[in-house]
Amino acid sequence: MSWRTLLLAGLAMLASAGNSLLCRLALKTSELDPASFTALRLGAGALMLLVLLGGRRPAGNPLSALSLFAYAAAFSFAYLSLDTGTGALLLFGAVQLGMTLAGLLRGERLGPLQTLGFLLALGGLLALLLPGASAPAPLGAALMLLSGLAWALYSLRGRGAGDPLAATAGNFLWTLPLALLLVLAHWPELRWDSLGALYAVVSGALASGVGYALWYAALRELGTLQAASLQLSVPVLAALAGLLVLDEAPSLRLLLVSVAVLGGIALVLRGRRPA
Repeated sequence: MSWRTLLLAGLAMLASAGNSLLCRLALKTSELDPASFTALRLGAGALMLLVLLGGRRPAGNPLSALSLFAYAAAFSFAYLSLDTGTGALLLFGAVQLGMTLAGLLRGERLGPLQTLGFLLALGGLLALLLPGASAPAPLGAALMLLSGLAWALYSLRGRGAGDPLAATAGNFLWTLPLALLLVLAHWPELRWDSLGALYAVVSGALASGVGYALWYAALRELGTLQAASLQLSVPVLAALAGLLVLDEAPSLRLLLVSVAVLGGIALVLRGRRPA
């Protein structure tokens, strides 16, 4: 892996963690509501991706856009009640487990080490959800798991896209009518906040739009296992950002669960044959 690819991938992972931090910042430190955050994020992402396309025609399709919208909407509403690190762990744990399950349904088989890793990661997520003083809010946790599964589906549908940037731009554009419907459905609950809106625009334009572009550039030199392994850094980065920026208190439970989930997923990836 070249230094250029490593730099691009590292910036893309920081952008992914940034989405969690920016959403949590908007909903915790401003009056902006999650429906408005979702709409502004998707709109800013669509605009930025169109700029990055440089006049090329966007692609995409409605089903992929529906998955993208489900991810973004559930993500925003989940962060009403989740800390940054907990939300990122649930999100990326669900993404990796969802993609592994999809592989099993396609006929792929796990070896002994992979099976152990899968059960360890699944057990870690279940342990995080068990009732207790530090357990995440049930509704927020359910929404973030849904968000992760939606992103897993979106990622699986995007494999093999001829022009990933054009496909992503088109999918973002397809989400805009759904975002409008979301805003109209929550019209009585909408709350405007300039600072929150700024967080949403930065999340959409930079952490999503530019972040995806950087990731696509890095993927040209990354193998499947390398790409999947790099994403395991996002929950750690998000937790550190929440600790430093939002003064979110770390818990022993989250630490132990993080080790179980990330370690388990690493075992699955370690034993997977290159795609």
